[in-house]
This record gives sequence, structure tokens and C-alpha cells, in this order.
Amino acid sequence: MSRPTVLLVNWRDTRHPEGGGSERYLERMAHGLADRGYRVTIQCAAHANAPADEIVGGVRFRRRGGRLSVYLRALFAVATAKADVVVDVQNGMPFFSRLVARCPVLVLVHHVHREQWRPVVGPVLGRLGWWIESRLAPRLYRNCRYLTVSEVTRAELARLGVAASRTTVVHNGMDAPPRTMADQDPDPTLVLVGRLVPHKQVEHAIDAVARLAERWPKLRLEVVGNGWWLDNLRAHAALRDVRDRVTLHGWVDEQDKHEIIARAWLHVCPSVKEGWGIAIMEAAAHGVPSIAYRDAGGVAESIVDGETGLLAADFDDFVRKVDRLLRATSARAAMGDAGRAWAATFGWERSVDAFEELVRESMTSRDRV
Repeated sequence: MSRPTVLLVNWRDTRHPEGGGSERYLERMAHGLADRGYRVTIQCAAHANAPADEIVGGVRFRRRGGRLSVYLRALFAVATAKADVVVDVQNGMPFFSRLVARCPVLVLVHHVHREQWRPVVGPVLGRLGWWIESRLAPRLYRNCRYLTVSEVTRAELARLGVAASRTTVVHNGMDAPPRTMADQDPDPTLVLVGRLVPHKQVEHAIDAVARLAERWPKLRLEVVGNGWWLDNLRAHAALRDVRDRVTLHGWVDEQDKHEIIARAWLHVCPSVKEGWGIAIMEAAAHGVPSIAYRDAGGVAESIVDGETGLLAADFDDFVRKVDRLLRATSARAAMGDAGRAWAATFGWERSVDAFEELVRESMTSRDRV
């Protein structure tokens, strides 16, 4: 019996300079399938950090095209693939794989991008992008199964016309955090982990430090991550006169990342939208509560409000909640304990089980145009 073949088309991979949590999720699913005997290929954009073709952990990577041409190269790959299932990863823009696929298509959406289009591409292209995502894609993929990482996104997709009955939630898993040598910093310390791009709103964390500087003279912010917005953040910290309180670490290796998280008092995630929030769960695993915006997608699930962290209504509320938890030593400790227990309930093996089940269901579907 031949091994089932799965083709995953995605904008980036984890080695891409702009790779992040969604790429990490996809590759964990891909490696999980490969370990179970599937032939798995990830088709994504080319970049300088990796070769055009390689096999890693049983998964074949084909890197072709740039920021825009990756879509055309992926469409050709789908049209010529001898796959049993295509997984079309829609990071706002679909790959239109449904037009040429000769097998069932499974659509993976981490979160809906309504709030992100305009800041990233401007008002005109932003309106076009949102129309494609919210109107065209749901019609094009109307017979396909959908997969997402949170009930929040499932509900948002339903409002776009994707019936909830067609959408399955497969949460992110968690790796056991590495042992760290770090003790909690004696001075109040915030940590933020993520790509440095505009929609992550790192400026809100910097502004929070500036707003609380008088009340907390030793308050610091440590930012872990890289991205093309780095110079803007340096300038913003200088503008707010908190450059000496903000450390922009850039990229660090996994161990250093966990050491930085473990010594923080609080983790902050002021992003416009997240599919789930892997960094939130990593912080929870170290007993570090998180604060994020209530309307920012999957963070409303990765944070159990009032138990493992707090959800804020707006920026002023965000600052109030940071101040509140910095003061509330016992509440922080209780949230830290609850966070460790919460993070321990998520495992990648369970996520791969659910992902594989959905792939197998798709393979037997009749949507084969």
C-alpha cells in the first residue's frame, strides 16, 4: 500500500527571516505526519537562510518564489502534484489552490486579518486584500474543510460564511520548557516575544513602560524577536525617553529565550491579532502571567482571563492591568501556578492526532475537482 501524500502550501517556513508561530505550528504538524508514514512536502517562499530544496526530519521543503511570486509557484506545484490532500495555509491571502487541485483541499486559517491589511499594505490594497479574504475565499473554498487553532477564529470564519460545522479546531501543542538557571529578576521586568512587525504593536509595550516609569522607577522591558520594524522600535523608545529601560535583544536561541522569559515578572502581548499565542503558553509554562487585548483573536483562549493572565479592553486598560499585576505579588504567583498547570495540558502529539484525523477525513471526501 502506497504512503499517503500531503502537500502543504504556505507563505514562509520557520527558517525564513519573517517566520513565526504559524510556521512553527505547520511544521510540527508536517513532521508529525512524516513520523507516521506520510509523504509530506512544504511549498513556500525562497530565502537566503535555506536552500531551495532539502529534506528535514522526513519533510521535503521546496522553496520557490518571493513575497508575491510564491503564490504562482505554489499554484503550479498544486496543479502538478500527485497529492492525496493539499493543505492551503491562508495567512490572509489564499493560494487559490482550489482552482487547480486534483485532490481535496484542506484550508488552514490561524486568524482573520481584517485589522492587519491596512497597516501592512495601505488603504487601497488593504481593502482589496480584505475583500479577497472575507468575500472571495469563502466562496472559492465553499466545499472545503477548514482547520483553525482557536474557537475565536472558528467563530470569525463563521461570520464570513464558513459554516462552523466545516471548521475543526486543532490547538497548538506545547514542548516541555527547558530547564533554566534564571531566577525572577529583583526589579520589575516585562518581556515580549514575537516578530518585530507593525501589527504586533510592540510600541504599546514601550508606551506602557513610559506611562509607568514614575510609579516604577526600575521597570524594564525585554523584547525578544527580530523583524524589519526593529529600527522604528529603537526610535520609538528614544522618543518616549525609555531607551535605557528597553532592551531589544533581536533573535536569540531557544535556551536564551527561555532564560529571558523565566526571569520576567509579566509577559505582554499587545498584538492586534494572534491565532493562538505560542509565546503566551511558553510564558505560562515558566509561571509568568500574560496580558493581552481581549479582542486580539486566539489570545482570549490561550489566556484564561483572571486565572493565567489578564485581558485588556484597550491601551489604558492594558497599562492599568500591567500596573495591577506588578503590585499584586500573591496574585501573580497564583496565576503563575495556574499557568504552569494550563500549559501542561497541551501537547503536540495530541494536536498531530487531530490534524491527521482531519487529513484522513479529507482524503475520503468527494470534493475532488
